[in-house]
Amino acid sequence: MTEKSERGLCLSVVIPVYNEEATLAEVLNKVLAVPHLLEIIVVDDGSTDHTAEVAGAIIARDSRVRLERFGRNLGKTAALRVGFALTRGEIVIVQDADLEYDPAEIQGVIQPIIDGHADVVFGSRFLVRRAARVLYFYHYLANKLLTFLSNTLTNLNMTDIETGYKAFRGEIIRNMIIVSSGFGFEVEATAKVAKLNVAIYEVPISYYGRTYSEGKKIAFLDGLLALWLVFRFNLFCSLHASYRQVPEVKQQSKGSGTVAESRRVTTESNSSA
Repeated sequence: MTEKSERGLCLSVVIPVYNEEATLAEVLNKVLAVPHLLEIIVVDDGSTDHTAEVAGAIIARDSRVRLERFGRNLGKTAALRVGFALTRGEIVIVQDADLEYDPAEIQGVIQPIIDGHADVVFGSRFLVRRAARVLYFYHYLANKLLTFLSNTLTNLNMTDIETGYKAFRGEIIRNMIIVSSGFGFEVEATAKVAKLNVAIYEVPISYYGRTYSEGKKIAFLDGLLALWLVFRFNLFCSLHASYRQVPEVKQQSKGSGTVAESRRVTTESNSSA
């Protein structure tokens, strides 16, 4: 346990941003209020608006926020790859900058890791139906298809692999070799953590989705690419090709289940799925 983690500062939050000047300040202020926060890594993916200036104003008053800038747009996964490498926390989580996910729920997502039950936690929009904006049915179908195919190949009973809230023990995500592009990280990360003998949990989260007119960026071609990546990273990528150094497995399982199974934590029950 490091000195900072003993003081409770163990969380690194990576925020990839692209033209999010309208929401970034609110997101950063909310994340700064999250317990256990060590640092926020903002990666500006070649924004052409005032995103960098908004981040700079927050950085001027709070040293926990750091900014990395790309000269051109390279995609969300490239931003995450750089952001993860800059983190120092024992727990790392992704936070989108568009307010589709509420930073107030970060504590609930990382709690299974803090409690020593989990190595990786996904925030599921479908596990327990919480506040969720009603939007595109075909996005829902695409997500269900990708999750089903992923589960078939990983033998995990996940409900939402495309979720934006994914939390990891730091050594897992910093050692992961991330090679996809665009929005491929969600599928790639799921496949690669499934290759480890680690405890994977899901917790219910809310989802305040955006329409395309409000700035949503994922498109039909991103879904087709994700479909191919499910097969690529599950069938054609080995464990040792997935990590620079295979992270240590912490046998943290409690109860009758094994650490390799995916467990679900709800606000009503702490039982395994």
